[in-house]
Amino acid sequence: MNHLELPSFTPEGVLQAVIEIPAGTNTKYEYNREKMCFQPDLRDGKVRKVNFMSYPVNYGFIPSTRMGKNRGGDGDPLDVLLLAEHVPTGSVVQTIPIGLLKLSDLGELDHKVLAIPLDPDKRIIQATSWESFQRDYSIVRHILELFFMYYDGLGTLAVMGWGDENEALAEIKKWNILST
Repeated sequence: MNHLELPSFTPEGVLQAVIEIPAGTNTKYEYNREKMCFQPDLRDGKVRKVNFMSYPVNYGFIPSTRMGKNRGGDGDPLDVLLLAEHVPTGSVVQTIPIGLLKLSDLGELDHKVLAIPLDPDKRIIQATSWESFQRDYSIVRHILELFFMYYDGLGTLAVMGWGDENEALAEIKKWNILST
């Protein structure tokens, strides 16, 4: 199965997320487009490990999206941050987008959709909207900002702000390759 070609939304309109990096790990995994499998990311020929702290969320991508470099993106699928317990690499999870973390990575857009599992039993927080996330879990927003500001070295990523679930959906549609 080519995870990149899965639809962004199920026929019922539920957002899908493909998990590359499970919460609680330091190894950075990426989907290899040519081999259609998940592999550790390499930097200077070595497996890339975050030398900071483990990922506080499950990290992956929204299938059938691409943040085109010609439009200011990083050339990769749109990232997703899934607030859930450890989800294995390669899992496809039905989600609810609740926010958008707006980042710049060395001048390229590197936004990340913040989502929770559709299945209430798999959630680690009870927020189902940006408003309830802000009200009840604002510290999580700060933790995510700090993690991404420092995980690849200070000055690599810049936080440009946050958006609500409507901005997250607009961002998904903006980069969706099936609707262009």
